[in-house]
Amino acid sequence: MSKFTDIVEEKCPKCGQGKVFKSKGSLFLFRLPKMNEHCEVCDHKFLREPGYFFGAMYVSYGLTVAEMIGVYAIAHFFIKDFGYMLALIAFMAVALSMFNFRLSRMLWIYMFDSKEEKKEQA
Repeated sequence: MSKFTDIVEEKCPKCGQGKVFKSKGSLFLFRLPKMNEHCEVCDHKFLREPGYFFGAMYVSYGLTVAEMIGVYAIAHFFIKDFGYMLALIAFMAVALSMFNFRLSRMLWIYMFDSKEEKKEQA
């Protein structure tokens, strides 16, 4: 499998089999996604240190900005009222928040586990 499919399917960066998240979370129940502490297959530790995922917030911000630019680019052909456009962008940002939370953490894990593998091979 490729790293892209492993990221999208939220698989462990070391073995590519174990799941990173226990639950996907729920926007309507105000629950954030829950992560496993270790991979159930290879016992890889996902949270290395306190504050490890602080940088994932910046990744999430970038994802949200890119998505909202895309929403605006498509919707401006159909919606001419600024208030409706603003409401649509706000709604989409909230609707995609759980997806962005999980994807940003997966990207963060894969960015740094790739570097760790290169150091171990050297």
